[in-house]
Amino acid sequence: MRARIPRRFVTVFLGVAMAAWTAQATQVTAQSSASSDEDRLLLGTWKLNLSKSKYKAGPAPREQTRTYEAQGDGVRATIKTIFASGRAATVQYVANYDSLEYPVTGSSDADTIALKKVAARTAQATLSHAGKVMATAKRVISEDGLTLTIAYQGEVQGDRVDYVAVYDKQP
Repeated sequence: MRARIPRRFVTVFLGVAMAAWTAQATQVTAQSSASSDEDRLLLGTWKLNLSKSKYKAGPAPREQTRTYEAQGDGVRATIKTIFASGRAATVQYVANYDSLEYPVTGSSDADTIALKKVAARTAQATLSHAGKVMATAKRVISEDGLTLTIAYQGEVQGDRVDYVAVYDKQP
């Protein structure tokens, strides 16, 4: 005599199995489509290396740390700076690489940022305040993923600045 498994048990079991498989497949798809290997090079913490940086106009900060995290198809950035004057600031934004403006918090110089990828490991940012472009920046990650270089032209705290900042990836 064969043991009968209640139909309801089979239905619930299959439903749970399908839900688990779908959740796993969705997670893998989301991870692989959210960013390329080149995009992942940006993720993590970067510290300003003042000895490798060149400040043509405007004062160099005492120190700066940038942290980038994946956020959907874009990035969440947190930039902590101690300026030459000793004043500290934390600027944050979440933005996609679609040239649309996204809000910036913690900055008196910019209230929006627009990001655009322009080449492999290279992105361009336009920072605006009250609809007026205040600065442009070009970010390049080295092929080995250990150095981040940002060429920035614009205003910081009312001073005209023009610099190339070099950052080292932190472990």
